[in-house]
Amino acid sequence: MATDFKKVIKREYLKCVDDPVYFMRKYCTIQHPQRGKMKFDLYDFQEDCLRKFHENRYNIILKSRQLGISTLSAGYSLWMILFHADKNVLVIATGKDTAKNLVTKVRVMFDGLPQWLRTGTEEINKLSIRFTNGSQIKAIASNESAGRSEALSLLILDEAAFIEKVDEIWTAAQQTLATGGDAIVLSTPNGVGNWFHQQWVGAEDGTNEFNTIQLHWSMHPEREQDWRDEQNKILGPSKAAQECDADFLTSGESVVDPQILQWYKENMVKAPVLEEGIDRNLWIWEQPDYTKGYIVVGDVARGDGQDYSACQVFEISDMKQCAEYKGQLGTTEYGHFLIDLATKYNDALLVVENNNIGWATLQTIIDRGYKNLFYQSKDLKYVDTENQMNTNKYRAEDRSMVAGFSTTMKTKPLIIAKMEEYTREKLVKLYSNRLIDELFVYIYHNSKTEAMQGYNDDLVMSYSIALWIRDTALRIQKDRTDTQWKLMDSMLANNGNKEELSAGFQKGTPGHPQKDPFEMDTGKDKEDLTWLLG
Repeated sequence: MATDFKKVIKREYLKCVDDPVYFMRKYCTIQHPQRGKMKFDLYDFQEDCLRKFHENRYNIILKSRQLGISTLSAGYSLWMILFHADKNVLVIATGKDTAKNLVTKVRVMFDGLPQWLRTGTEEINKLSIRFTNGSQIKAIASNESAGRSEALSLLILDEAAFIEKVDEIWTAAQQTLATGGDAIVLSTPNGVGNWFHQQWVGAEDGTNEFNTIQLHWSMHPEREQDWRDEQNKILGPSKAAQECDADFLTSGESVVDPQILQWYKENMVKAPVLEEGIDRNLWIWEQPDYTKGYIVVGDVARGDGQDYSACQVFEISDMKQCAEYKGQLGTTEYGHFLIDLATKYNDALLVVENNNIGWATLQTIIDRGYKNLFYQSKDLKYVDTENQMNTNKYRAEDRSMVAGFSTTMKTKPLIIAKMEEYTREKLVKLYSNRLIDELFVYIYHNSKTEAMQGYNDDLVMSYSIALWIRDTALRIQKDRTDTQWKLMDSMLANNGNKEELSAGFQKGTPGHPQKDPFEMDTGKDKEDLTWLLG
């Protein structure tokens, strides 16, 4: 009888060694948040995931929340270190508590195993377990050197889309995985452009080794639409989309809704008709129309080799993108480039961001005497809407005007809000794939807006400034011009009678000027201008 029992144990043991699904379904215990300790009765999608872990070296999982995938990864880790000697599993998560949680799941499963399946332990604590067979699992919080010195059999990146500097961690770990280690990278989505999204796209394109596993909330057999609707109430629509829908476009903290940006990509983005400049980085979609007005906005690179000088050319009337530049010209060379470009587009209003290195480019433009350079008051209360070149130095307010646009803690939220509004409402005609790609990775981070780590926002900033200038300075100028024309139309409607017109401007009457508006002082005598009325 004892012999038969040993045969049964041996047969069961070998089944567990051969099949992680069998091992977990029959012998693993989990701690359910509502039901307490219970057998890990795998759902079909969990079983499918487990088999893919076993069949593929690298797996990347785009998942909804609360599908038990972290628990599944813990069970797979236990199976690996329990039945295989000298295996090293490393768990890296956003923080120590998150990492520790996965090791805790392993401990719960191990403690619930029958004695004949358990092996001896040399070390067991909240962050690591080491067995006498030489295998171990260890959990650590994320940092750039995580995994660098480890000889890994399995690397688990938990909530990878939210791990700081995960790209550096992955690069470091690659050296230790090169000998045959496996990787499980799992996360809910966090927008586009980050490392997790890049790896997913690369896997779909076949440019990396990852096997993709996408787990929508509806794959859970106990969830219906009412559960999803409840998540909207609990988390809010945006957060619920991130946590439940396993969709990059509806997740993340992008300033502009990625679905709007995707619409631009599919319906408006097009290749430039010309690529000009010594570096071929000036993209042109529309040549200048000499009946139109244009605005050219330039953002100047810091000069550290990481940022780019960028500029946008827009037709003012309907905000159509006409040209765009992104490259690494020197500051003086960039100044000449902007003058040539603005001159080409009908002596366009030229706006240059004047922070730090921008002054070097502005000085080049000023030295060459470009006649339509944007000026703004130092206290940002007003802009020079009548004479951008600021030639009248005798006016006290003119002396407080400075060349260019200042992006500050005060102005940046204004220009970004304007950009988000115009883009969301699809009021701008955008053709540049480069700009749309930058907008995808322009995010809210720590209550600020900035490019995602590893990306640039040069095109975004020049685009945003262009919209703000168009909607403030140029609108004020247009409103003032419209008012002047209405006044003139009213005067002309009075049959052009000089006596009647002049009667409305009697010298010294309250609310009227002290001089005849139809007289101009030429320096020697006065010239009668009533001929202008016809």
